[in-house]
Amino acid sequence: MTADTRQIEAAIYERLSRVIDPELGRSVTDLGMIAAINAVPAGDGRAAYDVTIQVELTVPGCPLSETITNQINGAVASYPDATLTPHIEVTSMSHDKLADLVADLKAERKQNPFNKPGIKTRIFAIASGKGGVGKSSVTANLAATFAALGYDTAAIDADIYGFSLPKLFGVHTQPTNLNGMLMPVTAWGVKLISIGMFAGADRAILWRGPRLQRSLEQFLADVWWGEPDVLLLDLAPGTGDMAISVAQALPNAELVVVTTPQPSASDVAVRSGLVALQVPMKVRGVVENMSWYEHKGEKLRIFGEGGGQRVSDQLTEALGYDVPLMAQLPLEPELRETGESGRPAVLTPEGALREDGIGREFRALAERLMR
Repeated sequence: MTADTRQIEAAIYERLSRVIDPELGRSVTDLGMIAAINAVPAGDGRAAYDVTIQVELTVPGCPLSETITNQINGAVASYPDATLTPHIEVTSMSHDKLADLVADLKAERKQNPFNKPGIKTRIFAIASGKGGVGKSSVTANLAATFAALGYDTAAIDADIYGFSLPKLFGVHTQPTNLNGMLMPVTAWGVKLISIGMFAGADRAILWRGPRLQRSLEQFLADVWWGEPDVLLLDLAPGTGDMAISVAQALPNAELVVVTTPQPSASDVAVRSGLVALQVPMKVRGVVENMSWYEHKGEKLRIFGEGGGQRVSDQLTEALGYDVPLMAQLPLEPELRETGESGRPAVLTPEGALREDGIGREFRALAERLMR
């Protein structure tokens, strides 16, 4: 090996250190995925080098192998002399190497990663007093909005009985299992986990108490989340076991209460916010969904009006601090139709945040939450 080839290989390795594994959020060099780099003169009269890079993916058939390969090609192409012809050989790690990598990652992260000191993640638990108020739709579109605004965003479908985030995000795959550590599925820029992604999830789930709490602990501790800027939890309606489990596992979470305008919904929604009197969780604010339907320029209050403000006023009085009405979202059929097709309605088909009505409303809500 000549000094030139050693220099080239070192320079390529340095460039590959900037290639980030999309699932683990670490460089491919830190993860030990670059097994070898070999540069040899092309030998055809050109002042060029043929470069072979041996890449070891964490699992066979990794769904992101093409993404990683394209990034490696781009890193090699950034070499200033532009005389390199890369050849990438892709294999998978040995069982022992993967076991060592997972052990290192688990040791570094330890258990619930969202409780460690100095964590930067803002955690919003989206709650409602009753079903049918659009809580999951609000969660999905809010998560997609955060991601479109550039935040590293994660979401947990904590509604074990009525999970719906996989459908709303168009997810039909299971999380990748790395020796007992799960990689969340990424859709529309959001890292997701839900019981609905696993085999047999279409059967009725009859869990209570400790088993429900264990499911949340597994979603938090056994999934590699990295360090997202925002984590949203779609809670089950009401004030049952899961709401209490979230408060115990994530005392830094902020509750966002979703209601509709009519009294029958808003009166029950107040109770979901009053959970904060029993557990160490702050209520961040209230979102009124289905506030109006716009028809020929007129706002029709199909479900009445004032429910969100009633919830805000009652929680502010009961809790002793300001619980603002943060947003009033219109009733839009497209929100349901697009969501059921697997794309959050706040996004264009290309994945950008819409600039019209519903996009503006959710952008304003996301920005207010982060203030």
